[in-house]
Amino acid sequence: MPHSTLHTHILGVLPSRWGSTRFPGKPLHLIAGKPLIQHVWERCRSCSGLHEIIVATDDERILRAVEAFGGRAVMTSPDHPTGTDRIAEAVRAVPAATHIVNIQGDEPLIDPALIDELAAVISGPGAPDMATAANPLDPADPAVADPNVVKVVTALDGRALYFSRSPLPYFRNPVEGLPVFRHKGIYAYQRGFLERFVTWPPSPLERAESLEQLRALENGASIHVIPTADTSPGVDTPEQALEVELLLSSTAH
Repeated sequence: MPHSTLHTHILGVLPSRWGSTRFPGKPLHLIAGKPLIQHVWERCRSCSGLHEIIVATDDERILRAVEAFGGRAVMTSPDHPTGTDRIAEAVRAVPAATHIVNIQGDEPLIDPALIDELAAVISGPGAPDMATAANPLDPADPAVADPNVVKVVTALDGRALYFSRSPLPYFRNPVEGLPVFRHKGIYAYQRGFLERFVTWPPSPLERAESLEQLRALENGASIHVIPTADTSPGVDTPEQALEVELLLSSTAH
């Protein structure tokens, strides 16, 4: 992990809830002999851009499991309306943190280099309020029309203009070399911005699309989008956990 200066302390936070309608207890589901959350934590441990890592959870079983494999977990309220609210509560336990990277606790194959890139963008000169990532899709990919796949369009300098569950952009005219970007649910924040964000009420577009990042845009925040080739799958079902286990075993040999 990097040496922390007096002014910069980058905290990686892994939100990890017990309750999941499709997959209760998912964080402790064993994949290749380790709990899912441990795989994500180990990926973060190999990052060079994080000074500290915590798991933000609402369940004592997850807390005990994280401590058993050598990690640090912070208990948070089970009643948070969004993952960002859970992150903000957990960050209060780390007063030294100046910047936060929110790494989804169900992405065991996340690329540590992407986490490091987000940490560098959010703490570097001219840093935005938030940073996130997106990977290109072919405009003909069926995922473009899938409302469960969130799309993002950016300005020429990489600032997010809008996120949507609808196809975005709408190609009235074909444009050579313009991909559709699938939003990847990883975020980095300046601490002061995160603390402001959770004081704002859910915004109209956020409520319409069920996308909390729209609250940031509606309140005038800048979100920088990093293009990435990382298409690592998340785990939402036991079947996907098995697919990840097969991927891990194939890369181990």
